[in-house]
Amino acid sequence: MTNYATLAQVKGALRITDAIDDALLNTAIGAASRFVDSYCDRSFGKSTAVRDYVPTGRMDALIVDDVSVVTAVKIDEDLDRTFGTTLRPIDFQLEPVNQRAAGQEDWPYVRIRPQEEGYWPIALERRATVRVEGTFGWDAIPDPVREATILQASRLFTRLDSPLGIAGFGDMGGMRVSFKGDPDVMMLLAAFRRVRF
Repeated sequence: MTNYATLAQVKGALRITDAIDDALLNTAIGAASRFVDSYCDRSFGKSTAVRDYVPTGRMDALIVDDVSVVTAVKIDEDLDRTFGTTLRPIDFQLEPVNQRAAGQEDWPYVRIRPQEEGYWPIALERRATVRVEGTFGWDAIPDPVREATILQASRLFTRLDSPLGIAGFGDMGGMRVSFKGDPDVMMLLAAFRRVRF
């Protein structure tokens, strides 16, 4: 699994110059990266894969995992579980259209819509009838995702200094650590959060 920040970036944010806590910092970076995956309901890593999908309708847009390059779209046209029919590029459209000119990061495609004579076969038992082959994930980790990971990893690492939720004692007694999410992390990730229906 891909981590979205480096050890050097988190150490720089925390102004740490030694290597004593590198293992703990790496654990915090991994945990923060998996938090980002869970919160956004997507992975910002990149991998070549083959994934199968269950369409909701013959002509509906097929919701897919983030995919930056589609090398083939295959369908199980005769419902024999073999994905024997490879669609031509004119049979489907990747969406969002023009997403790479949106003025933000290079966003991957998240939907495939049948075009021309294309359609999605529907199995009565709601099983996968569409196979997508390609490069899934993002071409590069977006800057806001990297920054959110650095903040979250820093928060997790410094949390070790407040056992039992007590950050220290002052004139008013113990100062407790808030367990609510970091609003800056949530703000940075808001645009990347995927909502599935």
